[in-house]
Amino acid sequence: MSGHSKWATIKHKKGAADAKRGQMFTKLIKEISIAARMGGGDPEGNPRLRTAVLKARGANMPKDNIDRAIKKGTGELEGVNYEELTYEAYAPGGVAILIEVLTDNKNRAAADVRNILTRAGGALATAGSVSRLFKRQGIITLDGEKYTEDQLMEVAIDGGAEDVALSDGIIEVTTAPEDFESVMNALNAKSFETMSAEISMVPEAAVTLSNDATAKVVRLIEKLEDNEDVQNVYSNIDIPDGFETE
Repeated sequence: MSGHSKWATIKHKKGAADAKRGQMFTKLIKEISIAARMGGGDPEGNPRLRTAVLKARGANMPKDNIDRAIKKGTGELEGVNYEELTYEAYAPGGVAILIEVLTDNKNRAAADVRNILTRAGGALATAGSVSRLFKRQGIITLDGEKYTEDQLMEVAIDGGAEDVALSDGIIEVTTAPEDFESVMNALNAKSFETMSAEISMVPEAAVTLSNDATAKVVRLIEKLEDNEDVQNVYSNIDIPDGFETE
């Protein structure tokens, strides 16, 4: 397990999946817009846009929202120009964190990220020291109370998935980055409803801490995720089975 299922379970149990849906859609819209701006508004000829749209569909974003985001990126509708930044950092306990940012004000974003890290006892790291600890992988999650591993296994594997696994009520389908689209298409063709779908940065090895220390790192990650400029946060912390935040 990559730990993504456990992380999804924590947010699902806290009700954050619904409470923060608007915030999640805002981040997805930014990703779609910048992909369309950089490579054009046709997903067929723009692999990054195609992946962003698949991620949005995986989060059950309405088609109208997706179409508007593409038009903002291509200039058909008025939009905002965003810059992409990636910060590498360490949280307390030596936990490695990758922070992906899309912002219209990089000075604000840099100050916010630095302040969040400092207040939690973390710090920015030198370029390359954290990114080398991760690999790109497709991650698709589904509700384990709605579906079973057996229902998904044949469809996902036939579509090119590497693995299908259940943990704490969340089914996680993992793929190679190049097979992500074909697996999503296979699941969509069978009308499976996904909770999330993305090409993620997965740690090569996990760091295990005490429950108290894990809770502190989880709170840091949540504060980063809550920032309007932060798109994605990846870490190599191992979330213990049964772990829950307050």
